[in-house]
Amino acid sequence: MTVGPPLALDAFETTTLGFLVYLVGARITRSVAFLRDFNIPEPVTGGILAALLTLAIFLATGHPAEFDLSVRDYLLVLFFSGIGLNARMSDLATGGRPLLILLVLTVALIVAQDIVGILTAFAFGLPMPVGILLGSASLIGGHGTTIAWAPVVEGTVGLDGMMELGVASATLGLITGALIGGPIAKLLILRHKLAPAPGDHDQTVGLAWADEASATITAPALMHTLLVLHIVIIAGMALHEIILDLGLNLPLFVPCMLVAILGGNLYPRLLPRAPRVARSPTLAMVSDFALGIFLAMSLMSMQLWTLAGMGVLMTVSLIAQTALVVAFILFLLFRMMGGGYTAAVLSAGFAGFSLGATPTAIANMTAVTKHYGPAPIAFVILPLVSAFFVDIANAAIIQAFLAF
Repeated sequence: MTVGPPLALDAFETTTLGFLVYLVGARITRSVAFLRDFNIPEPVTGGILAALLTLAIFLATGHPAEFDLSVRDYLLVLFFSGIGLNARMSDLATGGRPLLILLVLTVALIVAQDIVGILTAFAFGLPMPVGILLGSASLIGGHGTTIAWAPVVEGTVGLDGMMELGVASATLGLITGALIGGPIAKLLILRHKLAPAPGDHDQTVGLAWADEASATITAPALMHTLLVLHIVIIAGMALHEIILDLGLNLPLFVPCMLVAILGGNLYPRLLPRAPRVARSPTLAMVSDFALGIFLAMSLMSMQLWTLAGMGVLMTVSLIAQTALVVAFILFLLFRMMGGGYTAAVLSAGFAGFSLGATPTAIANMTAVTKHYGPAPIAFVILPLVSAFFVDIANAAIIQAFLAF
């Protein structure tokens, strides 16, 4: 097929389409019992449908869709700043041991994913380094890690198309991770008759569907919440520059979340009479909005036509890696994280994170907690693992496999 000029949408048009995609996904999810009962995130439904539509347009006309996603980056920082504001020091103290366990489990899964990827590559007569792109580089690593390592693998094995292979694996992993997290959590919650801890009453991201109609969110509260978030982001950007000067390359949302954790715990002490921001319905709604539109924009911009010609290899690889992640969660992670409600919510998030990306993980956990109730510690420890430690551990393990 001859590829024509792209159908380009600027930042304003892309964001507007993101609103529409999210609302369509929310309407469909809440209307279809299967999607609702299995906690499929609303932006996932709309985003996948939009990606299929852009695929149909490309196949019919030869013109690929091209989106300006600059606003999406702001929404990601806004969301994680909200997560930080909601984090209590008591949560961080309680989450210390689970954080360490989750980190160890994540490193173990990185190794397992690469072994499965290498075995898949061998089964198709491909060199061992290709298996890295079918493993942790594209799955736990996501598109960013894939783009970084694909040229290295291509230069090592002398084969073309490694970038396309890695991006295809990352794309399919993202979709799969968004679809399996909710059903895994539902299975665990119903099988073990789990419920939120008695002290966890405040929803940190989004409002339960049953509470949306009765929630009172005023214009001053919304303005105050956005003001606090923006002050946090400005301070986080300054911290990010300092971190870069020290030679560390962390995503912008990490220092913003750290500043938000500190500010969220100092805010009520320094300004005791100021309106409540942390764990308020207003912040929960803002966080849900930012995450929902971010994920809708991310999924609708997937270029599914790039998957053409990789059917059998991608199918085998995806089935093997998905089976690995599901078994890992059900038989190891859920039990080692305590076997309670928080562990079930983390299981949904880990499915999204280990096959897709951190925002997918948070969307999975949000969908579960909107249905069954809050799990605030899960929203603290998973982003810390995925933001701080995983890229470093993944790079070291990938390097070790390539050297071997």
